[in-house]
Amino acid sequence: MAVLGVDGWRGAWVAARLDGRSVTLAVLPNAAAVLAVAHVDVIAIDMPIGLSDDGVRTCDVEARRRLPGAASSVFPAPVRPVLYATTYDEARTRSLAASGRSLSVQTFGLVPAIRSLDDALGDPPEPRVHEIHPELSFRALDGRVTDRKASGSGLAQRIRALEPVMDVLDALADDRVGLPMVDALDACAAAWSAQRIADGRAGSVGDSRRDARGRPMRISW
Repeated sequence: MAVLGVDGWRGAWVAARLDGRSVTLAVLPNAAAVLAVAHVDVIAIDMPIGLSDDGVRTCDVEARRRLPGAASSVFPAPVRPVLYATTYDEARTRSLAASGRSLSVQTFGLVPAIRSLDDALGDPPEPRVHEIHPELSFRALDGRVTDRKASGSGLAQRIRALEPVMDVLDALADDRVGLPMVDALDACAAAWSAQRIADGRAGSVGDSRRDARGRPMRISW
């Protein structure tokens, strides 16, 4: 059975469907469309899922520790009370009240996508969906992935890491949407993690706690 790796892109989602070595790239308009993809065992998505009500998630702290030189790629997940803030000032106020911490502009920019995914997951949450982080995936794939993903060497390192496990060059060559290579490669790394989750071979960071809606606060790869 196939799996799906997903990365956010311009208010939509880049999806990489992996079946054996074959990988197909597509753009899906919203989280509901991601969850509606049929005939996939696991959906691995680069977006916070389990959200703390009042503090820092252990998985974010541990992920940053595992990414020397790239720790800034792990944005601290917002606390759940922030999800329905309509302005940045309101989000900062809610975050400070709930956790004693403010909120970065970058994290606030992710809130609409996080809220969309949170709504789509439902109660109880869709069990196929798992949170991943592409940088953890790439470093587990190949320790030589060290450079910034937007650099030429960084892109080459990530393609080199993926090519032994999937036909990533064919997928990139067949892309008719014009996806940025960074987002396409992140979705492919998520698909690799999805396959590991499906096979019971995935690693993860985080504790066993679940949030108020039953979502695990865990990042896998």
